Amino acid sequence: MDAADWDQRYRGSELVWRAEPNRFVEEELRDLEPSGRAVDLAAGEGRNAVWLAERGWEVDAVDFSGVALEKAERLAAGRGVRLRTVRADLTAWTAPPATYGLALISYLHLPWPEMARVLTRAAACVRAGGTLLLVGHDAANPARGHGGPQDPGVLCTPEQVADLWRPSADIVRAETVARPVTDAEGVGRTALDALVRAVRR
Repeated sequence: MDAADWDQRYRGSELVWRAEPNRFVEEELRDLEPSGRAVDLAAGEGRNAVWLAERGWEVDAVDFSGVALEKAERLAAGRGVRLRTVRADLTAWTAPPATYGLALISYLHLPWPEMARVLTRAAACVRAGGTLLLVGHDAANPARGHGGPQDPGVLCTPEQVADLWRPSADIVRAETVARPVTDAEGVGRTALDALVRAVRR
């Protein structure tokens, strides 16, 4: 899907996703002391970015859907916080080195060569001691989980991400995690997500 497709999906008064942060984002980052600026890559409607701002981070929310970013700004205003929204294609996005104390990549799915470039740039923009966190549908999900993209070409494993970050960061956690979901018929299912957390050296 391109930016226009996502604009269409996000158009409308209701949020496509919940307003609360992703469960793994909250679990991994709730005890992390805010240290200046954070960037949320593929921020969508801003649920994670707003939650980070509420915790005291100065957040840049980056996405290529202008419609999603407008909704993120409204969500932030309704919660009494501010975001800096940046409309950009992440395959071309860059930031100055060592800008952020936290880089979050949540459910961004691109062909691996493009994804690897985004992940490399994310690591470069985090200063020493800063945190990198990726959460997304795991490569094992189409076969053993539920929902999410079914194209294996846009999915990756925790090991792929960890191997990419390892030259410049210490890997704190890299594993496949289970997430309970409910399907369209109301039946409980399990989705498999990739989770990688690292600390920049």
